[in-house]
Amino acid sequence: MIKAIALDDEPLALRVLENYCGRIDFVNLLKSFTQTSEAAKYLRKFPIDLVLIDVNMPYVSGIDFYKAIQQPPMVIFTTAFSEYAVEGFNLKAIDYLLKPFTFDRFLQAVGKAKEYYGFLHQLPSATRPEYLVIRADYSLIKISFADILFVEGLDDYLKIHLKNQKPVIARMTMKAVLEKLPTDAFARVHRSYIVSLNAVEKVRNKIISIGEEEIPLSSSYEESFSRLFGQ
Repeated sequence: MIKAIALDDEPLALRVLENYCGRIDFVNLLKSFTQTSEAAKYLRKFPIDLVLIDVNMPYVSGIDFYKAIQQPPMVIFTTAFSEYAVEGFNLKAIDYLLKPFTFDRFLQAVGKAKEYYGFLHQLPSATRPEYLVIRADYSLIKISFADILFVEGLDDYLKIHLKNQKPVIARMTMKAVLEKLPTDAFARVHRSYIVSLNAVEKVRNKIISIGEEEIPLSSSYEESFSRLFGQ
C-alpha cells in the first residue's frame, strides 16, 4: 500500500484527489493540506511514499517545496499550467497532471507510481516468499503463487482458483489479498478479479482468457494491466 499526502491550496482540488484515491485500492491518502507549512510539519514526523502536489502554491511553489524535502518521496505534480512540466520531469517526477484531469488519467499516473514502488520494494529472489498463507476452513492454508490462476471476489469472500485443484474460498477482501501477492506477477483487472499474469493466455475485446474461464477487463484497470502484461 502506497502511503500518500496531497497538497493544494484549492479545497475543491483536494476533494477531487481524495475522491479519486478512494476509488483505488493501492494508495492510502493519509492527509490533505492547503498550506505547505503544515505539510512540511507532517513530513518531518511521518514517512510517506508519494506526494500529490500542486505547482502553483502561494508563498512557496510546489516544485520548490518538493526540492526542500530531505529524502524526497515519489511525486506527482498537478497544475493548470503546462509550462512547468519540463522542470517537474527534471525532478524525476512520476507524472505531471494538467488540471482538470479525469479519473482515468489519474489512474494512469498512480499506476506508474505503483510500478515504481513495486520495483523499489521488491525482495531479493533468495528471500522473496513464493507462497500465500491464508485462513480458510478453520485452518491456515499455504498456496504457492505458481498455482494461482486468478482470484474472484464474492461479496465478503474470495474464491482462489488454482491449477488442477479445487478452488479455495476464504473470508478476505480483495485489497488484503492484493497486498500479499507479488506486484510483478499479479494484476487487478476488475473490481472482482485479480489474475496471474503467467496464467493469461490471451486478451481480446476486454476479455481475458485463462483456460476455459473468461474474465472481464475493466477500463479502470486496462492501462496498468496492459503495461504489466506487455512486460
